[in-house]
Amino acid sequence: MKLPSSLEIRVFDDNRLLGIRAAQQAAHLISEAIAARGKARILIATGNSQIGMMNALVDHSEVDWSRVEGFHLDEYVGISDQHPASFRLWIRTRFEKRVRPGLMAYLPGDAPDVDSAAAAYAAKLFSEPIDLAFVGIGENGHIAFNDPPVADFNDPLDIKRVTLDEPCRRQQVGEGHFPSFDAVPKEALTVTCSGLLKARSWVSCVPDLRKARAVKDSLEGPISHSCPGSLIRRHPHVSLYLDQASASLLSDRSALIHTDRFMVD
Repeated sequence: MKLPSSLEIRVFDDNRLLGIRAAQQAAHLISEAIAARGKARILIATGNSQIGMMNALVDHSEVDWSRVEGFHLDEYVGISDQHPASFRLWIRTRFEKRVRPGLMAYLPGDAPDVDSAAAAYAAKLFSEPIDLAFVGIGENGHIAFNDPPVADFNDPLDIKRVTLDEPCRRQQVGEGHFPSFDAVPKEALTVTCSGLLKARSWVSCVPDLRKARAVKDSLEGPISHSCPGSLIRRHPHVSLYLDQASASLLSDRSALIHTDRFMVD
């Protein structure tokens, strides 16, 4: 496995420490952008894998949150922002209400005209540079809601409406967001792979044994739509945060530990 020099991988025994260290780097990148341009624009990922990082990030009082503009990666089509599984609710309760950013823009999956709302959101999001994107990797290798059947590394769109594949929908049930498979929406709005590539930096938190196969395919398999997470090897600045479980299937992990791009804390 030959990894690009732009990809930094860190592995932790403790998921709490993983979140703390990822948040430290994110806070640094955000503060750098504010110092350079007067503000920072960030793309926020949601879900169980991001909770530890977000809990630590909001405690970084040295960040001038009034100069931060927040956006998010995806949202289900057809559910309200009060639904327990809504990503808007996740961000509002775990981020917006705690740090009061200068702007928090939401992708409205329940808009009367979903496609027009997505286009308007894309225009706002990509009107200026994106300094940082938090990008997790799903059990099926998805990034945002770019599942293997719909992922396109050269997507002409920045935001699109997608049909969620079965493994993705089953993951949402397994994580406790929906009571049954049939309750999971069949469609979502998502920032595309092309859109994600426009962010200057990625901080990617991918803990848990259930992500081990996706991590292995992302780092050791072909760079392919069959595992959208493999796109991390094409981005110029990615920091990937793993735990021992999610890193457990990497074939040459022992060799990587001795390089300065793979650090075990």
